[in-house]
Amino acid sequence: MTLSDEARERLADLVELQPTKNAELQERWGLESGSEVHQYLENELKDYYYRDDNSLIRATNEAADLVDVEPGVVDDEESGAPSAIRVPELQQQVFSVVAGPDDESESVVSVLQKLRAEYDVDPEAEDVRSALQALRRKGVVEVVYRTVPTFKLSVERDEVDVSVSG
Repeated sequence: MTLSDEARERLADLVELQPTKNAELQERWGLESGSEVHQYLENELKDYYYRDDNSLIRATNEAADLVDVEPGVVDDEESGAPSAIRVPELQQQVFSVVAGPDDESESVVSVLQKLRAEYDVDPEAEDVRSALQALRRKGVVEVVYRTVPTFKLSVERDEVDVSVSG
């Protein structure tokens, strides 16, 4: 299957963001809906992606070989935990301020306040929630359910190399 330049770029996004969801690809690709993402994946990239047991979108090994992009998550061979992740800037900032694995978990609003203090940014609470959920899918943040869902790292901060993508 020969890929157009656009399809190759979008495949690189998929490799970089994996594991991912339609909404994340929709935002990256500037599409109107998750169903447009699904349609594009099926029509243009069906040989290069699959959905895992949690319905998250992942690139095949062939896809990763085809594009010159590091996968979004590199697992440590001994522990199985991620040793490196490539994430958008907001996710990198969230990773750097969210409670550590030995700390008490914290709410989205608490993480938002830390971002404002540390980085002088003012993202929407929903964007912070999305960043935390994306980091959760990558295996570096866990959710602790209390009165509201709260978050903390599931790995030591210094055990994961976090780089900012595109």
